[in-house]
Amino acid sequence: MGSDSENERNAQEEREKKKLLALAPIAKPLAGKKLCKHTLKLVRRAAEHKCLKRGVKEVVKSIRRGNKGLCVIAGNISPIDVITHVPILCEEANIPYIYVPSKEDLANAGATKRPTCCVLVLTKPTKGEIAKEEQEKLKGDYDQVASDISEIANSMF
Repeated sequence: MGSDSENERNAQEEREKKKLLALAPIAKPLAGKKLCKHTLKLVRRAAEHKCLKRGVKEVVKSIRRGNKGLCVIAGNISPIDVITHVPILCEEANIPYIYVPSKEDLANAGATKRPTCCVLVLTKPTKGEIAKEEQEKLKGDYDQVASDISEIANSMF
């Protein structure tokens, strides 16, 4: 009986290694396990409240229009040229950004079945309103993840 869980654990470790091997060389700052978990949880909550822009085209359009938020970029994108301009746009607009290891995990958190290159987590929904309590909870999670990302970015540069 113990061998089944051991086999599952070994298979999961293999998947984690494959994710890390598929990472692009520009995927910095890369979220660690804990920060990745918090970030994907924030993306999931933002998707529930319609505070999320999915895909390179939507994210770039939102950044150029002046929307503020948190940009989450997948690190295993191929070809890498698809997303190389997104971090530059984020830095020019003072938007924090972070890389996560897998585009599939990012898509699952963003409530889509299609793998997603990047998402922009907004603090307010683009249309309509959400309950004040939910807004505060989302803002609290957003602030925590944004501060963790700024710590990582400051330690890199």
